[in-house]
Amino acid sequence: MEQGITSEKAVELLKQYGYNELSSAKPKKIWKIALEVVKEPMFILLLACGSLYLILGDYSEGIVLLCWIFIIIFITFYQNQKTEKSLEVLRQLSSPRALVIRDGKEIRIAGREVVPGDIILLNEGDRVPADALLLESNHLTIDESLLTGESIPVIKLVGNDLTNAQNQIFSGTLVVQGKGTAKVLNTGTKTQFGKIGTSLQSIEQDTTRLQHEIKQLVRNLFIVGAVISVAVIAAFYFTRGNFIQSLLNGLSTAMALLPEEFPVVLTIFLALGAWRISKKNVLTRKPTAIETLGSATVLCSDKTGTITQNKMEIAALHSSNKSYYREEFQANETQIDELLKALFFASTANSIDPMEKAIVNEFKKPDSNDNELAFLKEYPLSKNLFAMTRVFKSKNENSSIAFCKGAPEAIFKLCHLSEVEIASYTQTVQEFAQKGLRVLAAASCNLQNKILPENQSDFNFSFVGLVGFEDPIRPEVPAAIKECYEAGIRVIMITGDYPATAKSIASKIGLQHYENVLTGTELTNLSSEELKRKITQTNIFARIIPEQKLQIIQALKANTEIVAMTGDGVNDAPALKAADIGIAMGLKGTDVAREASSIVLLDDNFASIVHAIRSGRKIFDNLQKAMSYIIAIHIPIIGLVLFPAFFTSLPILLMPLHIVFLELIIDPVCAIAFESEQEEQGIMSRPPRNPDDLFFGFSKIFSSLIRGLLLLFMVLAVYFLSINEGHTSGEVRAIAFSSLIIGNVFLILTSLSNTRSFMSIIREKKLSVLIISITALVLLFLTITIPFLQNIFSFQFAGYEHFRISILGASVMLLLFELTKWLKQFKSKKKQH
Repeated sequence: MEQGITSEKAVELLKQYGYNELSSAKPKKIWKIALEVVKEPMFILLLACGSLYLILGDYSEGIVLLCWIFIIIFITFYQNQKTEKSLEVLRQLSSPRALVIRDGKEIRIAGREVVPGDIILLNEGDRVPADALLLESNHLTIDESLLTGESIPVIKLVGNDLTNAQNQIFSGTLVVQGKGTAKVLNTGTKTQFGKIGTSLQSIEQDTTRLQHEIKQLVRNLFIVGAVISVAVIAAFYFTRGNFIQSLLNGLSTAMALLPEEFPVVLTIFLALGAWRISKKNVLTRKPTAIETLGSATVLCSDKTGTITQNKMEIAALHSSNKSYYREEFQANETQIDELLKALFFASTANSIDPMEKAIVNEFKKPDSNDNELAFLKEYPLSKNLFAMTRVFKSKNENSSIAFCKGAPEAIFKLCHLSEVEIASYTQTVQEFAQKGLRVLAAASCNLQNKILPENQSDFNFSFVGLVGFEDPIRPEVPAAIKECYEAGIRVIMITGDYPATAKSIASKIGLQHYENVLTGTELTNLSSEELKRKITQTNIFARIIPEQKLQIIQALKANTEIVAMTGDGVNDAPALKAADIGIAMGLKGTDVAREASSIVLLDDNFASIVHAIRSGRKIFDNLQKAMSYIIAIHIPIIGLVLFPAFFTSLPILLMPLHIVFLELIIDPVCAIAFESEQEEQGIMSRPPRNPDDLFFGFSKIFSSLIRGLLLLFMVLAVYFLSINEGHTSGEVRAIAFSSLIIGNVFLILTSLSNTRSFMSIIREKKLSVLIISITALVLLFLTITIPFLQNIFSFQFAGYEHFRISILGASVMLLLFELTKWLKQFKSKKKQH
């Protein structure tokens, strides 16, 4: 132990075992990101559309569509780089420095260079670099919360029992008090820290429902588009006889059928959604998680560091046979002052032990006599006596005073209390424990003798009182949990603490728990089917080990729940990866937890989760509205292309250029107007969407078809009325096309919200919608009035009065849309009532 290993031996062991580090996910290179985008079916659809336009000779539209490919890659790459940079800043535990003995000398090396067999020296504030067996200890106390979830520091004892966790120290944990010497047993992936990280590789993450549906939709669109295009070419050829014209009309149909907006809209919505919530300290590692988060039905939360602040605070004091709780401290300063003083001087002033920090923070006003005390000696905690004593000498007098704090049973013994007194104080200890408090006792002793006793048990201590510590809950948690319940999201707390502590915390934060608590021991004895049944009525899991967190997540998913899991420790990582949405804490979280998660909270604020859920629901709503609009607007386009195929006497209405003009309106509307649309009223007062409901379900498609058919019938009505008035083909085309464009603008206004009227949207003076609408109407005016543009679009100007029918037809259609919306709302309110 005094010599350690030699430098030569360290080099050999480093080659044999490798560096003491975990393999972390490396930043993706640009070509890998591009490859991921290329694999997406929506990208293939976009590429097909762009290529089709180029084959047709429509180079401008083809180039625009192909440019979107690079825009999508850029957005994806930018978001990925932003995420990687943020994670790099958060990497706090990657390679802590380590003090080791080599060649008989103490040297400080990088933690990644520690090897099995190394003798490491640990001091207060050090991060343990590897799993090791404790050889020497001077009150060594370790915070293992990142590994076990327990917020209370653990006292370590010297011993050779490798099955006893008290004899071992573990990589990634923090020394909060004392000193120690240990022999390294395992490094890198062989450590407890590393084993959990390695186990993540065997956990498969499911693709989201939206991704699966998109793949099916693209496949179906290709099949339907190909069949209809061939049918159109055949119909035109047999009715009109011109094969080239038939081919062009068939390709126009293909252009109308292939909604190339889908990949653009999906990518932009998720990328901009990730950017928006990053402004609220929520970092999205996987943009698809945003859509899934809005559908979450269950939120599983680790207690330590997530619901609580992972620090200690004095919650209760018992002095002079009376208990005082935190809100009573200020009014009873005189009664609790002696107890706080004893606790303060029995603690180290600059300690990083959470309980000692709590004591120092509470006792802020030592009087003048206290400032005259000079430290003499400390008696540390030992294996046989869980108490520590610090002795001070008065500078003005010859007397000394000893202050002691420790486990209640140890202090009772040192104070030689009677059985009646012990029973009374034990009852108070139990009352504090039932409230989830960690209890210590304090004592003091005045000394006249200059010679100090060798052992703490030789002091003539007088009992001063009891103190109860708690890991305080985050102030924002109760309101956030309440909002979760209003949104129909069930909240489950998973902790390594005792059931009484867990229930106490649950009551404080407003967690509905039915008085049922399932412990880790009980969980071990349950089969998968039994757990699936039991978990429907259990919202608190106590004394849970890391493997069981994963078991809980899998049981919830087996019950078709959409599960979001929060956590910060290494022990949370497998569950974070297995959950539908893993949410890691950024400030206090480990690298392993962050890399296993889909979302990282940069401020460790529980309320940020609720904001992310709200954003997820908003993005999903707006994405659904945008996709519904795309389907609706493509119905009249397809109908107007197909209609002349079956009636040779009628003039052709839509040509490829007219479709391109429409796309110039559709694309920015979907990418800008719908994406930036505000959330619907009561978005967090409705239950999560049913996981079995399809994004492109029958009801949504049917609604889009109805709106699209209404617009089609309105344009056809205007089309036939114009023919009956005796207009030329060019004039008919101009009037009918005007009604389509005006109808499209009205369709946008009514589609932006499911709950607000189009007049409300106009009154909101939404800049993006106004700009797009005005631009579309101005361009339409120019194309039907300027001769050069009339020529290009095959239009003839019929006179302003003949366009009144276009405005009237579009207005009637708008009123029908608004009436349908009002009826839906009325029916919904009646159902709720």
